[in-house]
Amino acid sequence: MPDEASPAAHQTLRILTHLSTQRGPVAAATVAAALGLPRSTVYRLLGVLVEHGFVIHYPEARRYGIGLAAFEMSSGFSRQEPLTRLGAPVLASLVDRVGESAHLAVLHGRDVIYLVDERAPRRPALVTDVGVRLPSHVTASGRALLATLPDSQVRALFPDRSAFVHGLARGPRSLRELRTLLAEVRARGYAAEDGDVSTGLASVAVAVRDASGWPAAGVAVTFPSDGPTQDALTGLVAEVQLHAAELSRRIRGAPLR
Repeated sequence: MPDEASPAAHQTLRILTHLSTQRGPVAAATVAAALGLPRSTVYRLLGVLVEHGFVIHYPEARRYGIGLAAFEMSSGFSRQEPLTRLGAPVLASLVDRVGESAHLAVLHGRDVIYLVDERAPRRPALVTDVGVRLPSHVTASGRALLATLPDSQVRALFPDRSAFVHGLARGPRSLRELRTLLAEVRARGYAAEDGDVSTGLASVAVAVRDASGWPAAGVAVTFPSDGPTQDALTGLVAEVQLHAAELSRRIRGAPLR
């Protein structure tokens, strides 16, 4: 029976994820259209989620939003801080290897939130302090994470040009530009930005995946734009990829080899 249950579980998680990225409650028809699911399926799964408190139904508005049970789960995640605990030693190792500052970020709606910030000695100050939020489509970490998502979810996160408005001067300004950029990330195997967040600084990042293949976090290294040669940059990217794979192994609970 696991094979029969898997699609329903996958669809349920997609619905919860979609609802968690919205700025307010949304109609079931909107959820169905954004995720490409039959309306009957969405209504049925929303009913189950409402029954268990993960979703709230607002009958007058005919809309659905995240419920208290989902909030309690997120609070449990915050209390346990698994990514912070597992990621900190991995980032420390990465900084030791490359001599540049590294950080760990997670996707939250259209933003990324920085959970770990490991500074290398005598390197430039960064804006990526723990708890800082930045637009995902501008940062290397955010681009690495967005590149792992289905097109439908990227479209749901960035439904129109207003979604691209932010306080930074650079970055894609439309869904078409963002899709082009994310295609480049997938083809290259890592994300990059140069001066999009801070003038004179560049970053490369790789997504960390959980056991289901879903993006759990982004590991990034930031360095002066005029710093590494192409060979050095290739080596730096390889180290980021290696350490992202190690963190992925850790969050999956895989035993040490």
